[in-house]
Formats: sequence, C-alpha cells, structure tokens
Amino acid sequence: MVSASSTRYRPRLVDPLLDELLEQLPAMLVLGPRTAGKTTTLERRAATVVRLDRQTGAAAFEADPDVALRGLPEPVLLDEWQRVPGVLGAGRRAVEADPHPNRFYVTGSVRAELEHEVWPGTGRIVRLTMYPMTVREQLGRGGSSLLDKVADGEELTVPEDCPDLRGYVELALRSGFPDAALRLTGHAREVWLESYIEDLLSHDVEQLEETLGRRRDRQRLRRYLQAYALNSAGVAEHKTIYDAAQINKATATAYDDLLAGLLIAENVPAWTSNRLKRLVHRPKRYLIDAALIATALRLDEQGVIDDGDLLGRILDTFVAAQLRPELATSATRPRLHHLRTEQGRHEIDLIAELAGQRVVGIEVKASAAPTAREDAKHLRWLREELGERFLAGIVLHTGPRAYELEEKIIAAPIAVLWG
Repeated sequence: MVSASSTRYRPRLVDPLLDELLEQLPAMLVLGPRTAGKTTTLERRAATVVRLDRQTGAAAFEADPDVALRGLPEPVLLDEWQRVPGVLGAGRRAVEADPHPNRFYVTGSVRAELEHEVWPGTGRIVRLTMYPMTVREQLGRGGSSLLDKVADGEELTVPEDCPDLRGYVELALRSGFPDAALRLTGHAREVWLESYIEDLLSHDVEQLEETLGRRRDRQRLRRYLQAYALNSAGVAEHKTIYDAAQINKATATAYDDLLAGLLIAENVPAWTSNRLKRLVHRPKRYLIDAALIATALRLDEQGVIDDGDLLGRILDTFVAAQLRPELATSATRPRLHHLRTEQGRHEIDLIAELAGQRVVGIEVKASAAPTAREDAKHLRWLREELGERFLAGIVLHTGPRAYELEEKIIAAPIAVLWG
C-alpha cells in the first residue's frame, strides 16, 4: 500500500528497475549510504516494514529471525539489516522454501561482511546499490541518461535554466542527500551536513566496528577523511593521503576500508586496453557526494571557487555523482573508469565503456568556453588510438552552449546531465 506521504515522493532513477526485477525476483538487498532514500523508496512497495535499527523492531528477530519473519504480510521490508545480521540467513531460507517473486526487501548502509566470499544471501538475494539523488531526480525530470543519448546518436538537451560556475558549485554543495537537497537551505543545510559527518565518525563507525570487531581513533579518522576529501577525484598515491593525515599505512588501509564499508567513498577503477601502453593502474578515489568535501574541509561556495584545484575536484566529484546512479539503469549497461598514462601525459577524467566495448570519454572543465586545442587534446588522442571503438568525447563545462569541437568530440554544459 502506498502511504499518504507518497504524494511528496520524488521518483528515483532506480524505481523502474526495481519494479522490473521484483516481477521475477523474490528478494532484493538495496545498499547505500545512510539517508540516501532507500527506506523511503522501498516502504512505498512494502506491506510490512520492520525497522531493525529500533529495539521494538529488532527484538524478535534477534531472538529467532526465522520465526519472526514467518507469517508477516508480504512484501516485507527489513530496514538496516546490519543491526541484526541473522535476518539475511532467515530471508535466504524463506526464499529457498518458497521462491515466488516480490517477497522481501532488505536495506543497509553498511557493506561489512557482504564483501566476504561467503555470505548468507548468495544466490538468493540480489544486490542493488542506491546512491544520493541526482539533480535530475531532484528536479523530477525523466528522459534518457546522457550515455544512452550518446549511444543512440541523440542530440544533448541544454536546459533553459542552465547554471553558471557559481550555480554549479551551489548545486554541488547542496548535496544529493534528500533531506539536505529538498528540505533545507542556507545555514540549516550546512548544520545538517556537519551533523551527518559527526554521526558518521561516531555512531556509524561504532556500528561497523561492532560488526568487524575493531576500534578506531576518532581524531585520526577525522584527519584521514579531510585528507581524503582534499584528494577526491584524484589518483594520488595512498601515501600522499595518509602522510597528510599523519597516520601509518596500516591504519590508513583500515580507514580506507571503513569509508568504503560505510558507502561514502568509492573507487573508480583505471581503464585498461591492450591497445594502449604505460597506463596508470591506480583507482581514482571519490567521496560519494561533493558536498561532503566542502563540509569536511569547512568551505563555503566562495572558498571552493577561490581554490582552483579544489574547484576542479568538486566539479569532477559532482559529475561522477550524476553518472553513478545511471549505470544500473542505462540501456547501454556502462561501466565507469578513468584513464591516466604514466607521468600524466594523457589523462581523461571519466571513461564510460558501453556494451560492445564502445567508449565515451568525459572531461570536466571549470571553463565556460573550452577549446579544441587545449581542452579536447586528450580526447583527440584517445579517438586516434581507439578508432571505431571511440563512440564520442564530451567536454562538460560551466558555460551555456553546446557545440562541436572536433569530429566525435563536443563541448556541452554540465547541465546536459539532467537536460
């Protein structure tokens, strides 16, 4: 049953995919950072909602999850599975006994033991990741994804309300977390985001530590998060980050795993090809939401604009956050990578490899009027190296116009991502 609050619900990109999958699959595990909207999206579909982060909801499942699950009106939403890990095994056993579609939804904001080779849901509970909202979702705009449009040869649409540079920074710092993006403005939003990081470094970390059986030093973790934020959208050596945080390699590796386990940091792998030599194989590190960078570093819009290096990282992180949720829903089934050669002679911010090994290269520029000579040179090199595999190159910029730079390479405002 759809609740009364559904009249205020903003459709998510993942909604059609969920509907399609649940017509055939008995159980879905939806992972994502805390407050990204997982519960709101799934409770609209559920007949029963069990909130495992509340003692009233968790008690029966802690005692005997199989008995607690039995007989509940379906579909059943089991919210925040990590509080009672035994629910995964109970869900698997229930599905094995009766695998009819659309029985259970499980959500979580901690990855933890799911990365182990063996976990209770293998083969029975299908995973899907849900990210913070894109601008397209915030505006309630439908239509095809950028990569699907490029693959189909469609013209990219520039919105009439296309922002300028300051407008893009404001959008990035607005955040994609629904509460911050849709309900709050000004100081209230800043306080919410600061509280989010505080909760992350205390309550959420403690929750994951209980699962992993480890303890962390809060101040050192805070320093590591700040150093990570300074290097978001970068391929710096890990040593650069942990030296800045004044911690050792072993501690940094543990903190890296912790941020990934809490689903607020994600690596974009390096793209490889047997046609290209001397490629850097380090991943590109991203915080999942550009607003977390500014909040961790206590910077406002003007502070970001005044720092050229950080401005580029914020815009790159923002663009990646718009593309990431579309990977699972795009008809072209893209995978996202980055490309960098040794000594940085050639570097492309994002590489989308589509079905059929077709490649779209994406550069992100703070410039309002990129040129072919300076801003398309790495895409030109990639086009010449890949030949027919090179589908298109896009230089996303902060100006108002879309125009051709060279054959198969265009300049377009960042806003075409939601046009």
